[in-house]
Amino acid sequence: MNVRALRAVPGDRQVRPAVEDRGSGGGATVLYVHFHAAGGTGTALDEETYDGLLALLAEVTPVVQALPPDAALMDVRGAVRYFGHDAAELAELLRVRTLAHYSVDCTVGIADNPMLARMAAQDGAPGAVRELPGDPEAVAAFLARKPAAALYGVGPATARTLCSYGLDSIGRIAAAPLSALQRILGATAGRRIHERAHGIDPTPVTPDERARSMGAEHRFTHDELDAEYRRRALLTLADGLGARLREGRQVARGLTLTVRYADGSSTTRSRTFAEPTAHTPALTATAYALHGALGLQRARVRSVALRAEGLGDAALASRQLTFDLADDKAYRVEAAVDRARARFGVAAVGPAATLDVA
Repeated sequence: MNVRALRAVPGDRQVRPAVEDRGSGGGATVLYVHFHAAGGTGTALDEETYDGLLALLAEVTPVVQALPPDAALMDVRGAVRYFGHDAAELAELLRVRTLAHYSVDCTVGIADNPMLARMAAQDGAPGAVRELPGDPEAVAAFLARKPAAALYGVGPATARTLCSYGLDSIGRIAAAPLSALQRILGATAGRRIHERAHGIDPTPVTPDERARSMGAEHRFTHDELDAEYRRRALLTLADGLGARLREGRQVARGLTLTVRYADGSSTTRSRTFAEPTAHTPALTATAYALHGALGLQRARVRSVALRAEGLGDAALASRQLTFDLADDKAYRVEAAVDRARARFGVAAVGPAATLDVA
């Protein structure tokens, strides 16, 4: 289907304070696209569908940055000139195409930089096109009353630290002196948070060939407050990912954790391994570390997801040998578990603390 031949179709774009549905005149050209199953079913995207959706975006502009497992950034400066549509119209066309081809809807935020585009997309219910005007007054009004935790890059632990100093909104963070933020958070983090509180994000949209990945998600039956139960879910996901990697004779170069909350927001954190691995204890330890670093004390968690990133051939990967007998034993036990599962099924043997993942 030729994008040029499509006409703009009025969608259910939502008008919110400081976020316009079109015609802002600011010339914003960065799009943050978050995919989700139509009808609000919450079904996770599979690898093939996500790749197909990225291909649809690439038909509009070659400047597409994949953000697995269900989002992407686009720079449409060239596309606006080429197709003769503004960014909001291109976003509406993308929603039509993703629904028509994959029955997948998307929420699109439009702004002058990736951070503001993300925040515009998250400013309301799923399934809309939201454009943030580029003038400083509109950006300041959009950010001012949002809580500190809404600022991209501010996790729960950092938000609690800022709130303890009375900096509980982005407006108050923006009004605080840079030197005060640097004393509270450190020189680098303080400067970064100071810039973002003023709507500044110099990060470019970097087109890339998405590295192969493999993911799994656990949705809780109710909003989960128990950190130990969430760790059990992570153990289950890591155990499953490790088994799938070893079965496919693959290793991962890194692991990404995505935590989704009751209000529809999410936090994503990633870590690169010292060496590529498919070893379940290594995957589990990294998942626990990423989860623990978020400091989720009273968070109402809707789901947790793990994604093994940068997959490669296990035969080409090297492993640092050690004199640790316990480490050697863990690998032998893992191989025995894999053999038992191959013969008697996945449920035949596994960690005692795992959950049933639908």
